[in-house]
Amino acid sequence: MTIHLTVVNPNTTRSMTDLIEAEARRVAGLDVVVTGRTPTMGPASIESHYDEALAVPGLLEVIRNDTVADAFVLACFGDPGLDAAREVAGRPVIGIAEAAMKTASLLGRSFSVVTTLSRTMGRAWDLTRTYGLERQCAGVHACDIPVLELDDDIDRTNAVILAFAKNALAADGSDAIVLGCAGMAGLPELLSSQLGVPVVDGVAAATVLAEGVVRLGLHPSTHGELAPPPPKPYTGILAPFGT
Repeated sequence: MTIHLTVVNPNTTRSMTDLIEAEARRVAGLDVVVTGRTPTMGPASIESHYDEALAVPGLLEVIRNDTVADAFVLACFGDPGLDAAREVAGRPVIGIAEAAMKTASLLGRSFSVVTTLSRTMGRAWDLTRTYGLERQCAGVHACDIPVLELDDDIDRTNAVILAFAKNALAADGSDAIVLGCAGMAGLPELLSSQLGVPVVDGVAAATVLAEGVVRLGLHPSTHGELAPPPPKPYTGILAPFGT
């Protein structure tokens, strides 16, 4: 059985797609084909509600045009457009924030999130409530490194994230760390060895969950709220999205 997973980077920065794809391939099974996809339209990074909104059409375009994938990983910690993606996919779509937080909740009584910019902290808290994990999330901390600068100086980035994670554990009394950006993929092993607690990257967690759901032969519900959207015309630049 060959499983096809498409890992969608909702921003348009190809180097980030490459990073995400590499991490997904690292944790996927030997019989899993992982394909990283970058939208043809959208923001270079997602660091605001505006960015999130304008990232969704490109994300949906990728999913609507992909007839091969058995499941999708939505690789942005804000999980932008996740419900819409599930409506149009007809196959499992796993967001990395939901995957990371739910995985961390299995590894201790509480977890702390270390994310990028302070302005995204509210969105992270919103997602804890959406996913029913507000009680398990002990805190959200921002290291204030812009997404597109995470790989400018890897040693400095790693040192800053490590310091914030240490402070988060001490301040929150938490048992695990959730990395709040797809651009932090690949860091858990390094950080966990330094911190002595589980460190969860959403790209890896979502990849394993997506693979597992497919292996179980499970398919998303197509009834009620997440049924395919009702057909109607769209106009202007969104005309191709009409169903």
